[in-house]
Amino acid sequence: MFSTVLIANRGEIACRVIRSCRQWGIRTIAVYSEADADAQHVRLADEAYPIGGPRPAESYLRGDAIIEVARTHGADAIHPGYGFLSENADFADAVAAAGMVFIGPSGSSMRKMGSKAGAKDLMAAAGVPVVPGYTGEDQSPALLASEADRIGYPLMIKAAHGGGGKGMRIVREPGEFLAQLESCQREARNAFGRDRVLLERYVESPRHIEIQIFGDSHGNIIHLNERECSAQRRYQKVLEESPSPFLTPALRQAMGAAAVKAGHAIDYVNAGTVEFIVAPSGEFFFMEINTRLQVEHPVTEMTTGLDLVAWQLQVAAGQPLPLQQAQVPQHGHAIEVRLYAEDPEAGFLPGSGKCRQLRLPTPSRHVRIDSGIVSGDTVSIFYDPMIAKLIVWDQDRPRALARMRQALAQSYIVGPKSNIGFLERLLRHPAVVEATIDTGYLDRHLDEFLPQAEADPALLAAAVVSHLLTEEQRARQQAATSTDPGSPWAATDGWRLGHSHQHPLAFLLRGEIVRVQAQGDAGDYRLQWDEQSLQVEGARLTGDALSLRLQGQGKRFTVFTADNHLSVHDGQQRLSLEAVPAYQRQQQGVDGGGHRVTAPMPGRVVLVKAKPGEQVSAGQELLVMEAMKMELALKSPRAGVVKAIDAREGDFVEADAVLVSLEQE
Repeated sequence: MFSTVLIANRGEIACRVIRSCRQWGIRTIAVYSEADADAQHVRLADEAYPIGGPRPAESYLRGDAIIEVARTHGADAIHPGYGFLSENADFADAVAAAGMVFIGPSGSSMRKMGSKAGAKDLMAAAGVPVVPGYTGEDQSPALLASEADRIGYPLMIKAAHGGGGKGMRIVREPGEFLAQLESCQREARNAFGRDRVLLERYVESPRHIEIQIFGDSHGNIIHLNERECSAQRRYQKVLEESPSPFLTPALRQAMGAAAVKAGHAIDYVNAGTVEFIVAPSGEFFFMEINTRLQVEHPVTEMTTGLDLVAWQLQVAAGQPLPLQQAQVPQHGHAIEVRLYAEDPEAGFLPGSGKCRQLRLPTPSRHVRIDSGIVSGDTVSIFYDPMIAKLIVWDQDRPRALARMRQALAQSYIVGPKSNIGFLERLLRHPAVVEATIDTGYLDRHLDEFLPQAEADPALLAAAVVSHLLTEEQRARQQAATSTDPGSPWAATDGWRLGHSHQHPLAFLLRGEIVRVQAQGDAGDYRLQWDEQSLQVEGARLTGDALSLRLQGQGKRFTVFTADNHLSVHDGQQRLSLEAVPAYQRQQQGVDGGGHRVTAPMPGRVVLVKAKPGEQVSAGQELLVMEAMKMELALKSPRAGVVKAIDAREGDFVEADAVLVSLEQE
């Protein structure tokens, strides 16, 4: 086994590898960018060294700098995690050339899979089912359009050198092809440095099922069962589970055998994932091999009881696989979701900033937390905005779903907006509960997973009451420590001569001010807002538990508070809001009355599509930004004439920076 391992990554995977190495008594070295100087993986490692600026190209993609740190400080192996350099064949070769072990497949195996086009050809030759399409080197638009007509519509354009849902477009009719081709190639060029694409027949209503494989240097390759990842949004996995509720025993055996065959075709060593697309009929097709550990590997670990990082270390050290195929266990059901700093109601716009409070469920044999962030840490603008992964396990799928709902209900984030509410609705949706979801369902029916425009009256009432009880308790504590604790001014009952006191309150909810009038004290209140009038009696707040009678009906809520932020949960759904001064004005729009287009978040301008003096229409794309691994198209808020463009291609801009100004109407 190794004495010292350098982890060439960041975030939760770096923390995961460090913890696994520690169990084997292996010394760990972390590397970090300027943005990650205080990150958790830096604090967990035995040693940590800076390697450059905050952007990946200045740090985590600098293979030479990482190898130099490893060589200088005595590492005998490098673990690449996932992302960054994990599937970079040149980096794997450079590590070997430097006399160290790359904990992953060889550079030659990666090169065989580095191009989706070459991988498809290789798999077809090995007898692995592939989707009909075009994988040729001739990338002229005319030829690609001709091949698209031959394959037929709908079809998919895919970046040949890519992954993570980047560089993929579905085209349903010939008239859309060239525009989608240009967009796909541009995104692939920006993300992967190469714009070659391939074309595939698009399988309608497909399932995404992947097989975890493992190979050793002794010629052994086995699979560790499957994971289903059909809940996706824009090709990004949202929920992963094992085993797949869709597979029959016969189909599971056939797909496992095909995955092992794919591994042998490229002489695969270490952890890898063979991804398949599965038609409703059960017909399955090879998509790609991810030549690394996957983000969703914990569901495999939870259902097999195996430590895949430990297996990676053992195999990289030259040891044979610990198990043979017939010995691979499968127990119960596991589900994983990813908590992201993003705003689902604003098109899943990534967020950034300090997590002022991060509360996650207590880990147990049923609940696992993989996170590289704790309270007080910052979600950086430079990397993927994932906060944590929640993984649950139970004896069967219904109980695992219930475990995950409970785990999400116990999660609370103050700081960047998060997708917790979206995930809670996902876990209760019939398409997930009944296991009928396909890879396009979320994109087709996204409105079903977003909150209703009007807040649930019971949840809003609970939030208001918890705020009132907290304020009353604070007033009593201040009175008790004052020089005159018996003063009538210390009373919290709102008494007024001749009438009962109206207590005006205001809360910020989804960017809008909600004004509430409250009468009463000590747990008995009448609340009024808009057309609502609700009577609350017997409210008691004990720790995080709020109990009350609402219109005579007993209810119980879980309450999370931090500063002026409140979140209440009734066991099914949550409502989060912020207490603001009672007479605060509604904030004005940031678009300057429709005269300006501003950057929704920090990022880089990758394309300017308008020019000063140009007449534009409402909704016309003016610029394209790249931020936190995604492209954002910025559109004109109205028809008009462009007055000024305040950004150039390649510029890095801050949030709310004015990028385009329109002439006044």
